[in-house]
Amino acid sequence: MRPARIAFLLIVPLALATPAAARPLPQAPDCPIFPATSVWNKSVYRLPVRKDSRTIVNSIGASLRLHADFGSGLWDGGPIGIPITVVDSTTPLSSVDFEYADESDAGPYPIPDDVLIEGGPAADGDRHAVIVDSQACALYELFSLYPSWSAGSGAIWDLNSNRLRPRGWTSADAAGLPILPGLARYDEVAAGSIDHALRFTVRRSRRAYIYPARHFASPYTSRSLPPMGLRLRLRRDYPVASFPPQARIVLRALKRYGMIVADNGSSWYVSGAPDPGWDNDDLHTLGRIKGSDFRVVDTSTLRP
Repeated sequence: MRPARIAFLLIVPLALATPAAARPLPQAPDCPIFPATSVWNKSVYRLPVRKDSRTIVNSIGASLRLHADFGSGLWDGGPIGIPITVVDSTTPLSSVDFEYADESDAGPYPIPDDVLIEGGPAADGDRHAVIVDSQACALYELFSLYPSWSAGSGAIWDLNSNRLRPRGWTSADAAGLPILPGLARYDEVAAGSIDHALRFTVRRSRRAYIYPARHFASPYTSRSLPPMGLRLRLRRDYPVASFPPQARIVLRALKRYGMIVADNGSSWYVSGAPDPGWDNDDLHTLGRIKGSDFRVVDTSTLRP
């Protein structure tokens, strides 16, 4: 059964929209999703298009389609998307055995026994865990998390700070970026807008990174390939009025804030958090958008 549609707020035209910080999590209302000055929360609507935009878009896949890598329900027994676990000071702290300990924050990490893992407890794949301490306003992210606890890598972020990872360090993501601020969330869409950039993956990236990324994960050096941290936006004249409500809000965010290359994976897969409120039929209409509808923007002037 399709979830009942919700009422959506009218949105100010993008060119005139007032800057807004990303909406806090409902379970952690006192914690920002990084400061309003964060690069994730800055509009790229008016930034110039890079001269190599078409070349890079072609390398990602100009004819390939946009895909919402999130939704409602289950896929192979796990939630569709990267789930978020909210904890508080009562959650016991645990040490984690890291495969990449030299580029991971040692912790300890507040991992509850029922922590939500990408794909579900029995999943293969990236097995990301995103944990927010609602009292300390701290973000804990883990890659390839398994019980007991072991993980590929981990990073701890202060949600009140714009501090980046050290140069050359990974995080729970290949680009050395936080995952949480790049997720599309249903509570944002229900409120009428997504006020931050989104995270997406590409099949092949370059052995390079640009601000705000801090890490690469590729043997390829061709300058036609996207470096980690590259930001693209949906072309400003793309008509979105005919899309259903949930997809339309995602597309408006992609016009105003764009999306950032954060990891290797399927090209044009945009990340979000699972939620029963998502209408999967709505989200599937994002597949009408082709790679050629995106532009690479010059973010060299974009800093907190």
